[in-house]
Amino acid sequence: MNRYFVPFAQLRRQPTIVVDSTGLGAALTLAHWRGAATPETLRDDTSAGSCLRALRSPATPGLEAQAVTANHFDIDGFIGVWVLLNAELALTHEELLRLVATLGDFREIDWQHPLADHALQLACWLNAEEKARFYEPFGAPARRRREDEASAEKFAWFLPRFAEILLDPEKGRAAWQPEYARVKTAVVALQGPLTQRTDYPEIGLVVLRTPAPGPYYALFGPTSGFDWVLSIYDGQRYELECKYTTWIDLASRPTLPRLPLAPLATRLNELEKSNYRWVADQLTDTGPLLRLAGRPLSKAERYADPDGRPIYASSLAAGAIENEVVDYLQKGYAGIQPKTYWTWAEVRVAWRQS
Repeated sequence: MNRYFVPFAQLRRQPTIVVDSTGLGAALTLAHWRGAATPETLRDDTSAGSCLRALRSPATPGLEAQAVTANHFDIDGFIGVWVLLNAELALTHEELLRLVATLGDFREIDWQHPLADHALQLACWLNAEEKARFYEPFGAPARRRREDEASAEKFAWFLPRFAEILLDPEKGRAAWQPEYARVKTAVVALQGPLTQRTDYPEIGLVVLRTPAPGPYYALFGPTSGFDWVLSIYDGQRYELECKYTTWIDLASRPTLPRLPLAPLATRLNELEKSNYRWVADQLTDTGPLLRLAGRPLSKAERYADPDGRPIYASSLAAGAIENEVVDYLQKGYAGIQPKTYWTWAEVRVAWRQS
């Protein structure tokens, strides 16, 4: 079947498959977004994974539609769209494409996997070309453009070019090499003796003590199975992040619901003696951060790597921060059992009752 991409605004002009998005009138939705109408048998951790499942279930109602769309451009969404337009090649490289989508959305990867380097190269190529030729993720509003409209230009450029880099990453080395090298250097550092990791599996928390901030792919890479990361850097600098894994409908494992970070920020501000104040993003942000604030960060800055934004020194010792975070999560999750497919209504009820 010869499928083709259409801008999101053209969704209702013909039967259309919607990837990594939701939209009224879709012939078929293949998205891991919370509450998306993805058929139960096609649910997957990533939207690209759902697209790959669909290719192996050709009788799926709606899959006969030839038009494919998405309302934004990111790695997972792009891979999902590309998969539907390049079915045979996609199924041949399914394992690799799943790794790329997971790395792009969750920043998670097993560095011992034989395809990990290839996946990182492809993700870095997509990132580099996107920033060089268009704009950074979440950067459309700053340019007074709508993401669903502006992203169509990215799809138009990447869709006919991705296969060549998939099959021969060396052809894209000039683009992917800088970020790739930065990530690999950070991975080595995070695996070294100056980094200490403590896991709290009962509350889904990883605590990483490491000298300096680095790229997300290195920081979050080995945190699969956990949904909170507390980063403790030298100089009493800290960030707590609730991962994107609890914004979407994760299919592979049960999760605990998100907890709002504002009450924890209030508690830390009672203890903080520096000139900075603890601030927290909203519960429904894709990756809520708790951090000491200087000037407010844009969404694009919060999505960018930790070493690309200022992280301020706290008056609180690292042990005190860790204790406060662990105590808050333990109390918040008391009596709550992990499960799959939380609704936002259930998330709000859970934390109000905690």
